Amino acid sequence: MSAGSTYKRIKINVTGIVQGVGFRPYVYQLAQRLSLSGHVLNDASGVEIEIEGEPHQVDAFLQTLQTSPPPLSRIDTFTHVAMVVTAEESFTIRRSNKGMATTMVSPDMAICDACASEMSESSDRRYRYPFINCTDCGPRYTIINSLPYDRPFTSMAKFTMCQVCETEYRDPGDRRYHAQPISCFDCGPSLSMLDKAGHVIAEGDKTIAMIAERILNGETVAIKGLGGFHLVCDATDEEAVSRLRLNKQRPSKPLAVMFKDMESIKAVAEVTEPDERLILSKERPIVIVKKSVSTSLAPSIAPAIEKIGVFLAYTPLHILLLEAVDRPIVATSANISDTPIITDEADIVSKLNSVVDVTLTYDREIVNACDDSVRMMAGREPLMMRMARGYAPKSLPLKRPTVKKILAVGANQKNSIALAFGEHMILSPHIGDLVSLEAFEYFERTLETYRHLYGFEPDIIVCDRHPEYETSKWAHLAKSRKPELEIMEVQHHYAHALAAMAEYELDEKVLAFCFDGTGYGDDGTLWGGEVLVADPLLFERVNHIRPFRLLGGEKAVKEPRRVALALLFDTYTFEEVQQMDNPTVKSLSSTELRTMHTMWSRGLNAPLSSSVGRLFDAVASLAGIVQRVGYEGESGLLMETIAESSEELTAFSYTIEGREIDVRTMVKELLDETSEGIIAARFIAMLSALILEIAEQHPDLPVVLSGGVFQNALLVATVTEALRSQGRRYYIQHETPVNDGGIALGQLYHALQRSRRDDE
Repeated sequence: MSAGSTYKRIKINVTGIVQGVGFRPYVYQLAQRLSLSGHVLNDASGVEIEIEGEPHQVDAFLQTLQTSPPPLSRIDTFTHVAMVVTAEESFTIRRSNKGMATTMVSPDMAICDACASEMSESSDRRYRYPFINCTDCGPRYTIINSLPYDRPFTSMAKFTMCQVCETEYRDPGDRRYHAQPISCFDCGPSLSMLDKAGHVIAEGDKTIAMIAERILNGETVAIKGLGGFHLVCDATDEEAVSRLRLNKQRPSKPLAVMFKDMESIKAVAEVTEPDERLILSKERPIVIVKKSVSTSLAPSIAPAIEKIGVFLAYTPLHILLLEAVDRPIVATSANISDTPIITDEADIVSKLNSVVDVTLTYDREIVNACDDSVRMMAGREPLMMRMARGYAPKSLPLKRPTVKKILAVGANQKNSIALAFGEHMILSPHIGDLVSLEAFEYFERTLETYRHLYGFEPDIIVCDRHPEYETSKWAHLAKSRKPELEIMEVQHHYAHALAAMAEYELDEKVLAFCFDGTGYGDDGTLWGGEVLVADPLLFERVNHIRPFRLLGGEKAVKEPRRVALALLFDTYTFEEVQQMDNPTVKSLSSTELRTMHTMWSRGLNAPLSSSVGRLFDAVASLAGIVQRVGYEGESGLLMETIAESSEELTAFSYTIEGREIDVRTMVKELLDETSEGIIAARFIAMLSALILEIAEQHPDLPVVLSGGVFQNALLVATVTEALRSQGRRYYIQHETPVNDGGIALGQLYHALQRSRRDDE
């Protein structure tokens, strides 16, 4: 290109999700189309571009790149400065610069339509190739060792590209230009099938047909996915599903089911249009939908509830497997309860030998584990139940850069971590409940991943105020080892409110309803039914459920009858309780009743709690719905199922005295009801009514709904429809978890505001 006197040259720096998403080839093709010269390259901050040509073409380039970037990218900052014209002849893509990493890592993406089409075309050289991918799909976070995102820094480094793949990889006009996991049958990962002892019993293409046969014969198999192994069995075989439950030690918690297409899902579930949009979204999450009245699925997939978790095959290997099986499959995380998802076949053999009959694996390492994401529609609200594959790592741009590097270590349950540096906030994928040594080791490995990726050493660590949380202990241990570290503690329910504020970048006072199972309160009791007036720096507890005792402490979480009994003791004399013809009382012997009354009256191993989550447990017990639960939130799910079949809308009564919400009148009214459905419906209506009543007392404040209780779809739909009809501004998280998975984000948001205030 010969530079005319009017030519101009500019340098552009772009940050955000701009690596591993086809950004450079898009820039190259756009420059070619506009007859511009210059270059583009990845650096540790994002993407650097220099462009030169006619001013109107340069302006068109700037406009197009900002308004229509590649579909998987997200631009956080876009800056440009004038440069001296160099009369460069062409536009090129240059080698990446490695330096201090600040660019964002892209989440893994489900197979795109173009790759799925190629894989099904018999004349294509990747016909039925189980690892087909391009710049629009495939693994990213799970294979990355360090930034920038280039093949030598991923677990694909050991696979030398064949000549044909390398030609595609180096052609800026090709869909696979710099697709780091690019491969084919000649140069990519290979499949192998292992027996229970871990010995290879088959390799290559034939393993898919062989593993499908095992599934159809009722066996449980382990299959390596993008971010870890799944335990898989025939979802229509009740015996196979029951055996999987028994062996995995998962007695009642619903199991996710994978399908080959939407038609198969609609054959067993009632799918709304919003449900379908979530199911078909590029992230391919597990989506909680309503079961059909008639279904071919095994009854024990989701016992006693009318919801089921469904998702589509999201990798080429899954697609090939479902073609061979030709029926839905259970695809649940490969682990024993309370331990992380397994990423290595050796651990399948050593830890799940009694569960798994055979294993289908491949020789590309999973560097960073990542579970499946879970989403749900609640009325018009799309909720995030578990943020992982497809959505995480979740990066959120900061309007104002932070000088301090901040690490938030989250809660003990549904743990995730969050960090802030420069112009970025990052929320990690779901880590899990930190109730085992393996889970805590996973937490520490995740911390190390982000330390290594971003060269991140925190100046501030933020944790929960609960002194017994493993995350809090870790934070204070880090302080003891490095005294210059600053430690901040954020109350659990305030962090819930802050998480919603962070997602929506709210910087004002809000009225936050923070309802969950339990969290350590500022008064030393266990909170969980909190109404807060909060801003990013401070909160005030303006209302809360009147505290009741959890008889037996942690045992009460597993036995709703213990919570129910405490409410009865709060409301009636011991003699009156003894005489009751009620499911809670009848489930206990006279000796157990007397022992628990002693615990209640003396406060022995009976901490006080204001938890709405535990209220769900109590009501479920009093109604005779459940006395012992197999997983967290089971009573709420059962009540939601039963309540949806009832047309009863009259809420149970409650009183508000000062700051306390007293539910003893509810207990009295409940005992006069005999219908489980009416009890469940009236209780959920009561929660909705008290939210709306308190909201009316604070008409100038926007309403925030956060905490695990707001995973109850019926409650969320009821409350949000009422708020919407009143024209009331409200916020509930859509893109981050509304449960404890969002706590780290809330902690981080508070620390950012405090550190900025302290620096001013």
